[in-house]
Amino acid sequence: MPNPKRNGPRNGGERQRPQLEAKPGLDARMAASRILGAVIDRKTSLDGMLDAEHGNPAFTALNDADRALVRAILQTALRHLPRLELILKALLDTPLPEGARALHHLLIVAATQMIYLDIPDHSAVDLAVEQANRDPRSRRFAKLVNAILRRIGREKQELLDYVSDVPCMPDWFLDRLTEIYGEDHALAIAAAQLEPVTIDLTVKADPEQWAQKLSGRVLPTGTVRLDPFKGTITALEGFDAGEWWVQDAAASIPAQLFSDLDGKRVADLCAAPGGKTAQLVLAGAHVTAIEQSQSRLRRLSANLDRLQFQAETRCVNLLELEDEQGFDAILLDAPCSSTGTTRRHPDVLWTKDSADIAKLAALQERLLRHAITLLKPGGRIVFSNCSIDPIEGELLVDKVTADHPELQIVPVDPANWHGLEEAITSRGEFRTTPAMLASEGGLDGFYACVIAKT
Repeated sequence: MPNPKRNGPRNGGERQRPQLEAKPGLDARMAASRILGAVIDRKTSLDGMLDAEHGNPAFTALNDADRALVRAILQTALRHLPRLELILKALLDTPLPEGARALHHLLIVAATQMIYLDIPDHSAVDLAVEQANRDPRSRRFAKLVNAILRRIGREKQELLDYVSDVPCMPDWFLDRLTEIYGEDHALAIAAAQLEPVTIDLTVKADPEQWAQKLSGRVLPTGTVRLDPFKGTITALEGFDAGEWWVQDAAASIPAQLFSDLDGKRVADLCAAPGGKTAQLVLAGAHVTAIEQSQSRLRRLSANLDRLQFQAETRCVNLLELEDEQGFDAILLDAPCSSTGTTRRHPDVLWTKDSADIAKLAALQERLLRHAITLLKPGGRIVFSNCSIDPIEGELLVDKVTADHPELQIVPVDPANWHGLEEAITSRGEFRTTPAMLASEGGLDGFYACVIAKT
């Protein structure tokens, strides 16, 4: 191996640092490796780091094409991480040194491109070796990087076959899903998160017509699904006119569980980005949208403006919200672990754990108990979230309603939900998982329950 102390010209007995040549695509791979490390090692949310304005500096410095590449690499790597790590383990004669995390992330990023993305092998290998050489922590492993990645190129199909039955989830989460849903359903959920993500639209009126216009199809939720979709959402017919908004099919369910809302005073708690608020307005309600984040409230207002909808907005911590008049109906789509959204947010699998689920369930319980105080007698609350753990759903509702004899669960009628009957529990709650509607492209995992106050 060359001695780095002998590299480069000398001047007056001092080694001058060589000017590193810019290499197309290298900055994108380096950014992907750094961000992957932040997700896996420091449990940092991916969405924040990939924000176009306030994200990770290595990401925001890239052009649009490189940002798209980084996003694709990270989403794919996080979806397939257990398989990628098993492949690397099989190809290494000895494990990487304990402190060689940067090297590990570099190899995962390169392997992702070669195995799962349409990136030429030679490009992925060349840039990975260059990246290793430029990092003092990984430089001595550059030949190893080259050898491992070239083997991946030669043995790609054999390696894919080798890991084809490995569930792409952390062991703790797969064990928890097996406990809740049984092994077959748990494995189906794991498989569903590897499927291509769809684009779902909630339309103001006539979903069949919009499905025809946009080459989509209508789901049992009334959602128009565009699958597959490649292009720019804002360029689609109807966007500028505010005829529809993007909303996962499962996320559209909670607001549809109310009975007649026409002319009623309704609160949408934790309302941003506004999809559910829009549904409530469309149903004829006088909506008050609550958010504690001013920036999220601005985003909600902008979305409502495009849709030409009006709602009262309040920037306030929900736990401090007071309202003397009271609401006829309340939608509480509570902050949660988001374990039902791993199709769209695979980083959730690597940034959350059982302690986070318990902590968030405790917060949801406080929010629900306070929301009850804002509801008029005779009113209804729809409590929902995008977790697939009953700790944040059924068990939480049981705990709260047990303390309030004036509350009772109003069962959802499966006859009103043709095609989604399996998502309605024996006592009438909604419980979707990513494994449901598999023939239609799946949907997010959601819990929703109607609670009446007598």
